[in-house]
Amino acid sequence: MITLNAKKRETKTSGDINRLRLEKFIPGILYGGSEENKKISLSKNSIKNLINLDNFFSAILNLEIDGKEEKVIPRDISFDPLSDEPIHIDFLRIIEGAKLALEIPVKFVNSEKSPGLKKGGVLNIVRRKIELKCPAENIPSELVVDLDNTEIGTSIKISSIKLPKNVVPTIQGRDFVVATVASPTVVVEPEKPAEETAAEDKATADTTLDGAEKPTEEGKDQDTKAKDQDTKAKDQSKKVAEGKKEDKTKK
Repeated sequence: MITLNAKKRETKTSGDINRLRLEKFIPGILYGGSEENKKISLSKNSIKNLINLDNFFSAILNLEIDGKEEKVIPRDISFDPLSDEPIHIDFLRIIEGAKLALEIPVKFVNSEKSPGLKKGGVLNIVRRKIELKCPAENIPSELVVDLDNTEIGTSIKISSIKLPKNVVPTIQGRDFVVATVASPTVVVEPEKPAEETAAEDKATADTTLDGAEKPTEEGKDQDTKAKDQDTKAKDQSKKVAEGKKEDKTKK
């Protein structure tokens, strides 16, 4: 069990609290049971090391205040909206015999033994935490779900999870789903719009059968000039031939 060291605080104004935070302490309050509420302060680092735990809000802690230990459970924590640093925390005293409604994290084990997952199935987690009503002296740190022998299409419901003695879900009257082993998702490529298909057909038609590209306008102009030069050359040759013929006739 984790022990947190705290001390009683005598802050009366917001200025006192701001100075406390500048000294890297977090103000907090301890309440519950027949005793009076206590204003406390804790090291910021000691809290930051715990708040990222999945079971932080269901973990029983030893809170030592000026040498006196009390069993507590975190109930609320506030964060600065700009820096996202913790700025206040509430603890509830654990009173033997009391029942608490707590969100308990769900842990999935033996995924490598699931035939459905081996076939490409996907574990679809519906609830990562389940709210349970627990006796203060019997709070589970987590709920374990065994995926051994689960096939594609398997639904894991709350009734299949073993709960500690006297621990019950706060949701009553229905056997709700915690997770499923779903079929793998198949991505189907959408059909191309008719406009794109028509454009591709036109582009194909503009290409000759041997793969040569359709002549450009510049290419057409060059071909025309070449034909004109060829015609002029033929006409010139014809005139020379006719001139020679006339000379022979005169002779």
